[in-house]
Amino acid sequence: MRTSIVLGLALFVVAPGLCRGQFGGNATFSASASKSKAELRERSKHTVPEQERPPTGTSMFVDADVLMNVKADEYVVVFGLAQEGATVAECCQKMDATVKEFTEALKAIKIGEGDLFLDFVTQTKIYGFEVMGDIAREKLVGFELKKNFSIRFTDRALIDKLVIIAAQSKIYDLIKVDYVVKDVELVQEKLMDEATKVIQKKIARYDKLLGIKLLPPAQVYAEVPAAYYPTEMYDSYRAAETEEIDGSLDRKNYVIQRSRKSATAYFNGLDGDGFDKVINPVIIEPVVQFTLHLKVKYEVEQTKAK
Repeated sequence: MRTSIVLGLALFVVAPGLCRGQFGGNATFSASASKSKAELRERSKHTVPEQERPPTGTSMFVDADVLMNVKADEYVVVFGLAQEGATVAECCQKMDATVKEFTEALKAIKIGEGDLFLDFVTQTKIYGFEVMGDIAREKLVGFELKKNFSIRFTDRALIDKLVIIAAQSKIYDLIKVDYVVKDVELVQEKLMDEATKVIQKKIARYDKLLGIKLLPPAQVYAEVPAAYYPTEMYDSYRAAETEEIDGSLDRKNYVIQRSRKSATAYFNGLDGDGFDKVINPVIIEPVVQFTLHLKVKYEVEQTKAK
């Protein structure tokens, strides 16, 4: 029996010039799908349709792209609750008991009823099989009731306690965590202020370095804001190398049992690439990312021929 085994090996070269690459971490295994979508969305703002381009050769665009990282003011965590029973009434009784136990436990961390909301999701039938002879016939065996339990809180550190308290009530499905920024208007004003400063600096730079003088009044051609929340900015990867068994006549004699390879998820927000200005650039926790693309049209002063 001849079985050819090809080893997939990660080659690490120990050399002074390559040591800096180790700072990439296991995130290099990620395809970064979420971040790529956000970056494509940002780049698409730079495309100017033919009908929106300057009508003459004596005008030009000056644009600014600003990114602002904002910590959330509040958070909303959503847990999924599910109960099964022989009857709908039994499901409701189990659900009410679970909700009551969970609600009472939350009071210990100062979360009251005003911060809670219970959302009815579904109530469905459960079917099983009844085997009689050579016939397996489906039959109604019970019901399932599902509800979502939303909790609002301000202290980000509470999320760990919430997970533990939920588990004590046999609630194990954490659906999502929403990040809430209360004063979005204030954020937009800050972005506009910074974008305006960027444009003014560019105009001064064009005049100083290239001798291009832009004349008022300015005409705003595009003002495109966007917001990216952490729930849509997580990527994942599996950092593992494994062996591959080449096809052979004897492979059918083997049952391959794969090892479990854990996946890692991480916040992969936008960085400073492509932006003229980044407000709060250092990110040590998931944040809400606001962007603004501002495009302004100016007439160019024409130099008179002597």
